[in-house]
Amino acid sequence: MLDTFKHKGQRNRLVEELLDRGITDETVLEAIRRVPRHLFVQGVFQSEAYVNKPLPISSGQTISQPLTVAIQSQLLRLKKRMKVLEIGTGSGYQAAVLSEMGMRVFSVEIDQKLHREAKRRLEDLEYPVKLHHGDGSQGWPLHQPYERIIVTAASPSIPEPLKQQLEIGGILVIPVGSLKTQQMQVVTRLSRYEYEIETLTHFQFVPLKGKFGF
Repeated sequence: MLDTFKHKGQRNRLVEELLDRGITDETVLEAIRRVPRHLFVQGVFQSEAYVNKPLPISSGQTISQPLTVAIQSQLLRLKKRMKVLEIGTGSGYQAAVLSEMGMRVFSVEIDQKLHREAKRRLEDLEYPVKLHHGDGSQGWPLHQPYERIIVTAASPSIPEPLKQQLEIGGILVIPVGSLKTQQMQVVTRLSRYEYEIETLTHFQFVPLKGKFGF
């Protein structure tokens, strides 16, 4: 499906809504303005792609609402060319936003169907994201350390492998809590053994699967 003038207008309106909701990072807003979200959702839901809400995707999962994507991206405090690990590729939309922001993105997805679909979609759109099918709760040790890590699924606690794969001075953003509700946590690695954790407002994500998930 072509990226029509209609879609660009819808994205512009979405960005205005995100501004009103407190998103101030211009790089985040510009990335959301440019990424064609309608290509990351199932055809029947494409008419709702630029409504600020989560939508169903394959394997019973969801694509996060744009505000959540924007909040997590803003909390990462990104600078161009940073090395970012994403846990939970899903549709590939968050990875596309990070790539559009100029990041070097590595993304892990445990569901093989989602991994395969995201790989094809991101390749078609020419986003240079490195993808891996595996247990994201254990990170992706091959390419560690990472300057930033973002987890797009709810975890009962902060997985130790992700903390260990974060470089000193790096930031990890992850929703932590129960299956019903979580709080966003921003973890900064201060030294080899020290971490600073800031806990923010409540969210609701699909559960993180794998050894350190639900």
